Amino acid sequence: METHRLVLPSDLNHYGFLFGGRLLAWIDEASWIAASLDFPHCQFVTIGMDKVEFRHGVRDGTILCINCSQTRKGKTSVTYHVEVSDGRNFPAPPIFSTNVSFVSVNDSGEKRAI
Repeated sequence: METHRLVLPSDLNHYGFLFGGRLLAWIDEASWIAASLDFPHCQFVTIGMDKVEFRHGVRDGTILCINCSQTRKGKTSVTYHVEVSDGRNFPAPPIFSTNVSFVSVNDSGEKRAI
């Protein structure tokens, strides 16, 4: 699944760059949407992201391309590889990449099969 985000002034820190936490929230949301579309009968919660390393700063007005692809499916969990790149500067190296894992839960928050 691919989605895009426009970096606005309200997304920037006091140095004029995108807040890292804002990008992580967008990645969490995009990968959760991908998992929910792939498995519409499941309720997913995020259980982790692996390496968090920002390769360079992002300025106001940048259009980010967030690409999520499923890399692993277990009995109760699923993992997506996420790459974030500058949507106008393709094929530049990714700005950020990580793996996000989700677990399927029931209404009580207990693990359940996918």
